[in-house]
Amino acid sequence: MLLWLGFIACTAVIVYSGTRLSKYGDIIAEKTGLGRAWIGVVLMASVTSLPELVTGITSVTYANVPDIAVGDVLGSCVFNMFILAFLDAFYKPMPISTKANQGHVLSAGFGILLLSTIAFSLFAHSYIPAIWWIGAYSFCTLFIYIIAMRLIFYYEKRQMSKYLQEIAIETKYEDVTTRNAVLHYTINAFFVIIAAAFLPKIGEGIAEVTGLGQTFVGNIFIAISTSLPEVVVSIAAIKMGVIDLAVGNLFGSNVFNILILSLDDFFFTKGPILSFAAPQHIVSAISAIAMTIIAIIGLTYRAEKKPFYFMAWDSMGIVAVYIVNLMLLYRMR
Repeated sequence: MLLWLGFIACTAVIVYSGTRLSKYGDIIAEKTGLGRAWIGVVLMASVTSLPELVTGITSVTYANVPDIAVGDVLGSCVFNMFILAFLDAFYKPMPISTKANQGHVLSAGFGILLLSTIAFSLFAHSYIPAIWWIGAYSFCTLFIYIIAMRLIFYYEKRQMSKYLQEIAIETKYEDVTTRNAVLHYTINAFFVIIAAAFLPKIGEGIAEVTGLGQTFVGNIFIAISTSLPEVVVSIAAIKMGVIDLAVGNLFGSNVFNILILSLDDFFFTKGPILSFAAPQHIVSAISAIAMTIIAIIGLTYRAEKKPFYFMAWDSMGIVAVYIVNLMLLYRMR
């Protein structure tokens, strides 16, 4: 009972602060002129992924369960793409992939590159050299992340000239100063981080009662718990009509999640972290790659309407992969 009460309390805080977080993130995007896609990829994604960071560092330092850390990151990547399909069902006017900026393909592509690096490393970790106690793949993912943020930033800056007229029309926060927006964003981000930091332990406690293994628990229960901020922030952004903020947040969270895995490797001093992870995690990595590819197809094709007015074909494909991922992980637990 206490576990469920704690879960509900944390959820309530995240719902309230997460909603305000998306609003002030949109204001910052408007005031700074950085672009909503870049704000979604960097600012929103880093804040909503901090529960994964807290969970990962705690798992490899205090709890000594690296399998939970790896499962949390890869399971969150899978769940983030599932959220994208859920948002498509939530957004009624048209397929969300049609409304979103095609520039999100850039961050999605980097997500695939990073996930592929981890999938390859999970398969061949025994042949990959370590630098001190850290796997070489962790340095590789860190390097790719820095390049990704740089390229996405410059892409957004180049795109700004094409949308100056649109931005002038959509300006709707003239009465809010940049300083006030940043202050309120920081306060609400703090509450989201604190509340979400309690969720992994609560989810782990609930999962232990079921007797499932660490790989399944990390990929499903803990991943869903730590991905709750992405759900709340993305839904709030959709309600505000800021599609690019929601989509950018999800693709950006996947990029940031792989960075978290490399940081976990730095804190895990027993050796390269993937050497201590179960091989079943490859299923989640490949599932996340497949779901991201389907999302890219949707962003590129840009269907005009949804079949049965419910969900676009690309979103249905994402849901299908998610279900297969769940079934395989359960059978391999």
